[in-house]
Amino acid sequence: MILRPRIKDLKIIGFYWGKLTIGLSLFMALPGILSLSLGEIDPMFDFIISALFCLMMGFVLHILCYTKNEPKWMHGMIIVSFSWLVAAFVGAVPLFLSGHWNSFLDAFFEAMSGLSTTGLVLVNDLNHMSYGHNLWRHMLVFLGGQGIVVVVLSFFIQGIQGAFRLYVGEARDERVFPNIQRTARFIWVVSLIYLTLGTMMFGLTAVKEGLPWGDAFFNGLCIFMAAFDTGGFTPYDQNILYYHSFALEMVTVIFMVWGAINFRLHYILWSGQRKELWRNFEIRTFVFTNLFVFALIALSLSNTQVYDNFLVVFRKGFYHSISAHTGTGFQTIYPVEFLQEWGGLALFGIILAMGLGGCVCSTTGGIKALRIGVVAKAFYEEVKHYVSSENTIFVSKIHHIKDIILSDKQMRSACLITIAYIATYFLGGAIGMIYGYPFIDSFFESTSATANVGLSCGVTSPSMPTILKLTYILQMWAGRLEFISVFALIGFVVALVKGK
Repeated sequence: MILRPRIKDLKIIGFYWGKLTIGLSLFMALPGILSLSLGEIDPMFDFIISALFCLMMGFVLHILCYTKNEPKWMHGMIIVSFSWLVAAFVGAVPLFLSGHWNSFLDAFFEAMSGLSTTGLVLVNDLNHMSYGHNLWRHMLVFLGGQGIVVVVLSFFIQGIQGAFRLYVGEARDERVFPNIQRTARFIWVVSLIYLTLGTMMFGLTAVKEGLPWGDAFFNGLCIFMAAFDTGGFTPYDQNILYYHSFALEMVTVIFMVWGAINFRLHYILWSGQRKELWRNFEIRTFVFTNLFVFALIALSLSNTQVYDNFLVVFRKGFYHSISAHTGTGFQTIYPVEFLQEWGGLALFGIILAMGLGGCVCSTTGGIKALRIGVVAKAFYEEVKHYVSSENTIFVSKIHHIKDIILSDKQMRSACLITIAYIATYFLGGAIGMIYGYPFIDSFFESTSATANVGLSCGVTSPSMPTILKLTYILQMWAGRLEFISVFALIGFVVALVKGK
C-alpha cells in the first residue's frame, strides 16, 4: 500500500522552497544595482518587480509552511528536485521581462540551462542585451554550478542531518568537512576566490586583445562564471568565437578543467597535498578519456583536411574536446560546422566526450569520470573472475582521496547511473527524430542537454517545437540532479495522487 504524504511532510517541503525563493530574490539585487549604476532604467525595474514577486512568494510559503522539523531523506530529495524547477521559474521572470525571449517557456528554458550549467540558448539579439540581464544570465550559471541548495545550506539552514540530506539530493555525496554547512561555505569561499582571480585574468587578457577596460572586465566576469561553472554562456551571439583570441581560449581551458575537478580535491590541493592530483583514480580516468577523445577528433580532422595545418587542428580540436568533456559548451566554430565539416569520427568524439563528463562533486555534468573508471574496473574484475580459479578471492581497490575497497553496491550504483544517462541520451534523440531531425543531429543535441554541456549543432533555436523545448528542459534538470531525486519526486507525486 502506498502511503499518502501528510500535511507535516508538505509543510517541511514548502518551508524550504520558501527559503530558496527568498535567497534567489536577494541575488537579484546585484544585476539591479548594476543596471541602476549604468542608467539602464527599464532593466532595473525588471529586477525590482521580479525580486518583489519572488520575495512575496517566498515569505508566503515561509509563513504558511513554517515548521521546526528537519527534512528526512524523502523530504530532502523532493525539496531539491522541485526546488530546481522553482528556481528556474524564479530566474526566468527578469529574463522574460527583458523582451529578448519569445515566450515565458523560452525564458524558463534559458534559466534552466543556466542553473543546470548547460549553456543551450534561446535568446534573441543577445548582442544588444542590457548589462544587468546579461549579468543575471551568468549569475544563474554561477549559482547553479555551486548548487542552489548550497546557497540555502550556507545561509539559511542550521540542522546538520537535514542539511546533509539536501546536499546529497543535489547529486553531491562527498563532504569536504564533517559539518555539511562548513562544506557548503568552503565551496562558496573557494568559488569567490577563483571568481576574483579569474575575472582579473580574463579582464587583463581581454584588455590586451583590445577591449575597453569596462567591457573587458565585465566580459571577464561573465566568461569566468561560465568557464569555471562549466555553463557555456557568453555575452555575445557568437560565443567564444566572437573574441578571435587564442590567448583568451587558453585561459578558458584552464578554468574549464579546474571547474570540472571535484571540490573535495580542490580542498586537498589547497591543503598542500598536491601529489593527490596524480594519484587520484578519477583524475587519471579523466585524463585518459580526454586524451582518447582528442586523438579521435584530431585523427578525423586531419583525414578530412578541413583545416590546413596541424596547429589549427589542435586549436579547434583540442578546444572543443575540452569544452565537451568538461561540460562547458564554449564554441569557437559555428554550430553547422560540426555537421558540415567535421566528419563522423570527430562528431562521435565530441558526443562521447559530452556523454562522459567531468568529475563527481564538481560543476560539470555527464556520467562522470569516477563512475566510468568504476564501471571499467568492475568489467575488468568480472573478466578476471571468469578466467581464474573458483576459489580465488578478488579485492577491487582504487585511490580516490583515500584508498577505497569497491563494494558490489558501489559498482551497481555506478552502472545504474551510467545506464540512466545513456538511456536518456537515446530517448531525447528519438524525440528529436520524431520531429524530423536526423539521428546524428538529434543525438548530439540530446546528449548535450542531458550531460549539461551546451554545445549545439543547430537544433536548439527559438523556432524548434515546443515539445522538444520541454524535452530538453527535463533532460537538463534530470541530468544535473543525476536522476535519483527526480525519481523520488515522481514517486512523491504518485503517492500524493494514489496514496491512502
